[in-house]
Amino acid sequence: MNYRHAFHAGNHCDVLKHAALSIALARLKAKDKPFAVLDTHAGRGSYDLSGEEARRSGEHHGGVLRIYNESDAPRALQPYLLAVGACNPFGGALRWYPGSPLIIQSALRADDSAKFCELHPDERRRLQDAIGRDGRIKIFERDGYEAVRAFLPPKERRGLVLIDPPFEKPGEYERLAQALTDGMKRWASGAFMIWGPIKDDAGFGAFAQAAATIGRRHMLEAELSIGPRAAGELSGSRLVVINPPFGLAAGLAECLPYLSRKLAAARGGGWRVRETENGACAIDEGAAG
Repeated sequence: MNYRHAFHAGNHCDVLKHAALSIALARLKAKDKPFAVLDTHAGRGSYDLSGEEARRSGEHHGGVLRIYNESDAPRALQPYLLAVGACNPFGGALRWYPGSPLIIQSALRADDSAKFCELHPDERRRLQDAIGRDGRIKIFERDGYEAVRAFLPPKERRGLVLIDPPFEKPGEYERLAQALTDGMKRWASGAFMIWGPIKDDAGFGAFAQAAATIGRRHMLEAELSIGPRAAGELSGSRLVVINPPFGLAAGLAECLPYLSRKLAAARGGGWRVRETENGACAIDEGAAG
């Protein structure tokens, strides 16, 4: 448990993950029926971009800072930008960046609910401080993969599971595949969103193949790269979504060309959205413009 997301908050990987999460939540809210969210690796919830960790890495300068308060952002990106803005209500420079728990909290209605899992004691304490007293939310000191088995299905019967581990340990993709198998057995109609870095093609390829078998009716894959691959550098990230909410693929196809252009660090980056449903496959992709 050495990973601290504070060094990476608001970088290009967060932008992809949180933009997709915000679109998915907006689509879930389009129906009157309540929904539930399980965040398996929650983190601290809120990140100070003026803090020591963020200043040392500076990664947010190549991420959220390039699109915050930009007037040309596409409509599909607005739920994400509104969630970031809600953490900075007094205007001026962007200081606070919301992790997935605060983005989820901002989307919940009175009858919706969320569960957040975080093993690191300091991160969990900060998460509780960030969330405050909110009866719709419960925070657990629990392994996120075990939580998939323990907490599904939710009483609301519709909603989303977000799985975005730090990828510190060997065998992470195997654990992801097993968690997805367990989750789909318990909650076949739930949406499962899995984030991963673009660095281990063999591991990800095996996971994607397993995910395609598990979610054989409907699966979405999305990628965003800010430049060509280089040893020791994280140039991009990707998402796999089983049972994606209606409209998520279209929203990402609207956002990603813009993000690819705004966040590009060098030539060679690009974006891709691939949706497979009932055997049919549609692909949108492009290079950084």
